[in-house]
Amino acid sequence: MQERRRNKRMELEANLTINTLDEDKPKDVLIRIMDVSKRGIGFQCMEALQINDVYECHLTLWTKEVLHAFLKIVRIDEKSDPYEYGAVFIGMSETDVSRIAAYQTVSENEE
Repeated sequence: MQERRRNKRMELEANLTINTLDEDKPKDVLIRIMDVSKRGIGFQCMEALQINDVYECHLTLWTKEVLHAFLKIVRIDEKSDPYEYGAVFIGMSETDVSRIAAYQTVSENEE
């Protein structure tokens, strides 16, 4: 399979809480992050999410900082258990993008 990612992905030990934007009472769902880059995130989740839907998220970084962002689902693997998703960040601030890039640089230097 040809690599289509624009940025190198890295694994990040963290949890992410997402809230659907179209419900009166948001539902928090914990997910397992598989990889994250400056542009997006790959994760596993027991909930069935929809392609092209946008979710609010709070990403806890290695420094225990919490980044607030929005995710647009661009890929779904429904055959895996739990489901596997790919999403792109929408409207993430340059400061938060820089935090992810800094972690990526540190991770590369440790390899």
